[in-house]
Amino acid sequence: MSDDFKQSGGSPWGSPPGGGGGNGSGRGPTPPDIDKIIRELQDKIKKFLPGGTSSGSKPIILGLLIVGFIWLASGLYRVLPDEQGVVLRFGKFVKTTQPGLNYHIPFPVETVKTPKVTKVNRMDIGFRSERDSGFSSGGGVADVPQESLMLTGDENIVNIDFSVFWVIKDAGNFLFKIQDPEGTVKAAAETAMREVIAKSDIQPILTEGRSKIELETQEIIQAILDDYESGIQITQVQTQKADPPDQVIDAFRDVQAARADMERSKNEAEAYANDVIPRARGEAQKILQAAEAYKKEVVAKAEGEASRFLAIYNEYKNAKVVTQERMYLETMEKVLADIDKVIIEKNAGSGVVPYLPLPELKKKVTN
Repeated sequence: MSDDFKQSGGSPWGSPPGGGGGNGSGRGPTPPDIDKIIRELQDKIKKFLPGGTSSGSKPIILGLLIVGFIWLASGLYRVLPDEQGVVLRFGKFVKTTQPGLNYHIPFPVETVKTPKVTKVNRMDIGFRSERDSGFSSGGGVADVPQESLMLTGDENIVNIDFSVFWVIKDAGNFLFKIQDPEGTVKAAAETAMREVIAKSDIQPILTEGRSKIELETQEIIQAILDDYESGIQITQVQTQKADPPDQVIDAFRDVQAARADMERSKNEAEAYANDVIPRARGEAQKILQAAEAYKKEVVAKAEGEASRFLAIYNEYKNAKVVTQERMYLETMEKVLADIDKVIIEKNAGSGVVPYLPLPELKKKVTN
């Protein structure tokens, strides 16, 4: 045990033994003397410095303290909102930090990388822009047949160009799990697109099936990159062009035009059928309803005549003379209803020839 420790009364902070404390209140040990600790630390540093405890060593100590403070302060770093902080300890990945003010052990113990994680990156497959190809003029694209030509499920060849858009979702995995991020995305995208095209027919690829192909391709690319723990998120797969090979594109367009004409003629025929068939069905229903009405009318009329005949027959059986006379009168009434008549009583005039107004009868016929 050191002499300083013994002189302090057995306590490292200079408090008397017995735990009573320096103030005698019995509330615990006395707080450490900060100034004394600093002086002891300075004395120990002076022993290791040349010149002993001479006054010339004070600027050196002060300089070392300033340098140490600057070194400790150099561990502060800021991560911007569109970045992630990746902390490396002697070159080995330790952790990732989120946007804001953070701290790490200063160099050379730990270093920090801050890649942009919200920047949308683009990878073109099957074509290259003139800017990417090294040409001076802009606005054009160069086809890459070894990437764009693919075999479809119905054994046709399609020339398809597409772009893949991606961002960094885990900066640690992105920096240290894969060696070539862009090459990995390109290889995974080309593999996924060839897999999807190989399961599809050429017709939907060239027409209405592009959106489905893009979604399936995006899912496959993401699954591959997740298996690699690449830290990459695929945001979109966009088809730029899907055509037959250049050697047969004219013939294929003729086939497409003929198919379009066939579809148009088919649609026109269906529209005509949709117009004629309902009208024909309506006419048929109208005829059926008229026939049914006529049938009911004839049956009802026949039933009425039969009922009338039966009623007259029953009256005839009860009173034959009266019924015969009534039937005679009713028949004559129907026969003579529209004829001009002159009734002359048989015994009228006592032998005088009655006056028959023939001129008046002629007038009535003329009118």
